[in-house]
Amino acid sequence: MGAHTSRELQVRRWRDGVVESVPDRVAEETPIALTYHGIPHVVMLASPADLEDLGVGFTLTEAIVASPGEIRGVELAMDNGTPEVRLSIAAERFSALLQRTRNITGRTGCGVCGAETVEQAIRRPAPVGKGPKISIGEMHAALAQLRSLQPLNSVTGSVHAAAWALPGRGIQLVREDVGRHNALDKVIGALTREHIDPAQGYLLITSRASYEMVQKAATVGIAFVAAVSAPTALAITLAEECGQTLVGFAREHQHVVYSHGHRLDGQ
Repeated sequence: MGAHTSRELQVRRWRDGVVESVPDRVAEETPIALTYHGIPHVVMLASPADLEDLGVGFTLTEAIVASPGEIRGVELAMDNGTPEVRLSIAAERFSALLQRTRNITGRTGCGVCGAETVEQAIRRPAPVGKGPKISIGEMHAALAQLRSLQPLNSVTGSVHAAAWALPGRGIQLVREDVGRHNALDKVIGALTREHIDPAQGYLLITSRASYEMVQKAATVGIAFVAAVSAPTALAITLAEECGQTLVGFAREHQHVVYSHGHRLDGQ
C-alpha cells in the first residue's frame, strides 16, 4: 500500500460517552484525468494507485476498444498536479470515440462515463463463454482469503476491493479503490497488461453487484462473479441474458445464487 493512498490526521472520537483525541487514517480520493491521443475524455475520482491499470481496464470495459490489442499504449503523467492517464488506441476506435459526447467530470467510479444515449449506457455484452467451475468451499475460502488482502481498507475502512481468482489456486490479483467500478477496472487492466485472459478465472467483489459491475465483467468474458452484497434487478437480468453466474451475499457460511448456478459445484 503506497503512503499516498491514505492520509493520517487527528480526530476527536466519541465512544461510550468518552471523548478523546486520536490519530486516524483516511483514504485519499483524487481527480484522475483519462485522455486519448491528447483529447480529454473523462475526469473521475479514484484512489491514486495503479492508475495505468485503471486506464486500460476502463478502456476495455467501457467498450472504447473491442480487444486488448487495440490499446496501443498507456502512460501516467501529471498535469498541473492532477494525475493524467494518457492512452493511445487504434485509429478507427479513436474516430468512433470522438463521436461520443464526452463526459468531462465523473463521480467516484463513473460506471457509464461518456454515455450519450440509453443504448450506450445500458449496453448488452456478448454472451460469456464456458467459464470456470468451482466448488462452494473454494469460493468461500477465496472470500476468506480476500479479507487479509485489503491493506488500504484495513487502515481506512472506506474502500472497495476486486479480486481475480483461479480454480484450485485461489486469489491471484487484488486491487483496491474508493470506487467499486475503479477497483474492478484496475483488476481487468492489470490482467490485460500482463497478457492474462480474465475469462480464465472468476471475480470476487466487496461491493454490491450493480448493473455496471456485471456489464464490465461480462465485457471481458468473466463468467462468474461473486459479490459480498446484493445485486440489483438490472444486474440479474443482464447476467441471465449473457450467461454469467452471479452470486450475491457471498459471506462466511452463506451465499445466494441469482443466475446460472451450474458453475458452482454442489449448488
